Amino acid sequence: MGALGDLAGGLADALTPVNLLFALLGVVLGTAVGVLPGIGPAMTVALLLPITYALEPTAALILFAGIYYGGMYGGSTTSILLNTPGESSSIMTALEGNQMAKAGRGAAALATAALGSFVAGTIATLLLALVAPTVVDLVIGITAADYFALAVLAFVAVATVLGSSPLRGLASLGIGLYLGLVGTDVLTGQERFTLGVPQLADGIDVVVVAVALFAVGESLYVASRLRRGPVQVIAASGPWFTRRDLRRSVGPWLRGTALGFPLGALPAGGAEIPTFLSYATERKLTKHPEEFGKGAIEGVAGPEAANNAAAAGVLVPLLTLGLPTSATAAIILVAFQSYGIQPGPTLLTSESTLVWTLIASLLVGNLMLLVLNLPLARVWVQVLRVPRPYLYAGILMFASLGCYAVNADPLDLVLLLAIGLLGFAMRRYGWPVAPAIVGLILGPVAETNLRRALAISSGDLGVLLDTWFSRVVLALALLALVVPIVLRAVRGRRSTPEELAAGEGLRHPDHGHRESVGARTDGPGGEEER
Repeated sequence: MGALGDLAGGLADALTPVNLLFALLGVVLGTAVGVLPGIGPAMTVALLLPITYALEPTAALILFAGIYYGGMYGGSTTSILLNTPGESSSIMTALEGNQMAKAGRGAAALATAALGSFVAGTIATLLLALVAPTVVDLVIGITAADYFALAVLAFVAVATVLGSSPLRGLASLGIGLYLGLVGTDVLTGQERFTLGVPQLADGIDVVVVAVALFAVGESLYVASRLRRGPVQVIAASGPWFTRRDLRRSVGPWLRGTALGFPLGALPAGGAEIPTFLSYATERKLTKHPEEFGKGAIEGVAGPEAANNAAAAGVLVPLLTLGLPTSATAAIILVAFQSYGIQPGPTLLTSESTLVWTLIASLLVGNLMLLVLNLPLARVWVQVLRVPRPYLYAGILMFASLGCYAVNADPLDLVLLLAIGLLGFAMRRYGWPVAPAIVGLILGPVAETNLRRALAISSGDLGVLLDTWFSRVVLALALLALVVPIVLRAVRGRRSTPEELAAGEGLRHPDHGHRESVGARTDGPGGEEER
């Protein structure tokens, strides 16, 4: 009852007028950006990072959590009515949801998505409250070598899972690690990679890098690919959610939750893999196989539940270990650090009120999202009518103003442009952006713990394998690196040319960054969106 008692106390704090206001603002912004193609939760949180420095930590984190959950909800609207996912975890929803909309059942598809998201998000948030203290108890005594092993696992898992190839993911990780090393060595006091620029002696501000890669680079990439002219949106018409729809949706909601939360909590987590698995599971278990591909409601209910359950699961390693397993989680970690708070095993004791208020706010935000999404789906679709030049010009303007406001240093604008162009090139050539952010944030942490462990052991590398914990974690990291390569090789040998062609057609259109989707190359009209 300890965790539930703490959650009840957090709920009392979350229900204060100020926190309710920030939760509402977060879910509204998150839903809006989830609807827009190419503007995912990671970009929005990155854009708002400089602005929220004037807020209290609890209010800022509640705002970001609302954006995170809202982005998961909003992506389903565009997937169903436009066949263009607002973010990558809504891709599977588009397969069946858009077919339902074309068949005149758009309202039922939106309803099962919203209700499934609410059910899964509520259950997963309660599981988060129960699991987080247990995880902390298990890892409270880990050593510096263990922390280094965890960082290596996060590096490898994120680099190999998020991207079209492990090599590109690792290359992106290398860029982030390099940027994280710029500055002054904390042990020797020597400057490194500063190129003689005095302002770089303190390192490159993480906020500048995050905004550059996600806001500037993403905006340039998406703006270069989106079609001109008005967007053709299918009407959310047809009968609403019937009792038959409810009976067919309950099972997928629960199975999606069971897949989404544990997989989201893994170091190689995220919301994409659970949604794919949920869709495959429902396709095998359905009593109506003839409807799949033509608008099966199970194909919407399961992936949407898995999507939102995984969003809560991602917070488990973030809060208990300080390990971000998605791009949005990495940006939220930056938000913690900007207030001098380091997530990890001691967070639940050192910042107990903040953590439990944050978790409770997810329950509140989830209810708000249900109220906002069921009756206002048609209103959210109108956001797609915003002229694209105004939209992306506004993003670039706010990105520049926010980065300059952090330090009032013109060099930050130069870095914003340079790293933003780098982010555009990465997106253009299929390099995932999330590993670069994870490398930038966790690189210094991994270096510090590695050097600390080696200092304690007088340089003996065997210290990295001294504990059972580090041995298990490093073994998992090795598997995360090798298994995707082996699976690709096996598939390449077994697949026929026709299967390979089909696989290319189903490949993620982003070819890299998985936290927010740019423009799908198979848009509503069938032609490429340019």
